[in-house]
Amino acid sequence: MATSERRAGDAGGAAGSGARGPSEAACDVLERLAATIETRKHADPRQSYVASLFAKGDEAILKKIGEEATETVIAGKGSDKIRIAAEVADLWFHCLVLLARHGLGPADVLAELARREGVSGHAEKASRR
Repeated sequence: MATSERRAGDAGGAAGSGARGPSEAACDVLERLAATIETRKHADPRQSYVASLFAKGDEAILKKIGEEATETVIAGKGSDKIRIAAEVADLWFHCLVLLARHGLGPADVLAELARREGVSGHAEKASRR
C-alpha cells in the first residue's frame, strides 16, 4: 500500500501475534505526548513551544486550537488522507496542551468517551441540556 493510501490507524502487526493492538499503541502515544507536555510546560519559553503557549496563556492556546480546527475542516473537504491525519494530529496536540493547562490528560477524555459508549448520540446530547 502506498504511503498516501495507508490508513492513519495502520500500526502493523498481525492480530493474535501477541503484539499490542493499534488502539493500545495509540493510547500509549497520547500518554507519552501528555507526559512530554507536562515536562515542558514550565520550561524556558524561548526553548520550548509548549512553554511558550503556557506563558502566553489560555487565549493563545485556544486560538491555536481554533486555527488547527479550521485547518482540519479544510483538509477534511479534500481527499488527501495524509494531510487530514496531519491536521488532526496538530489539533489533538493543541487539545492535549489545553488539557494539561487544566490538570487533565488523555485518560480523562478516554473515561468520558467510555462513559458515552453505547449511548445514542441523540440521547447523550439531550442529557447535557
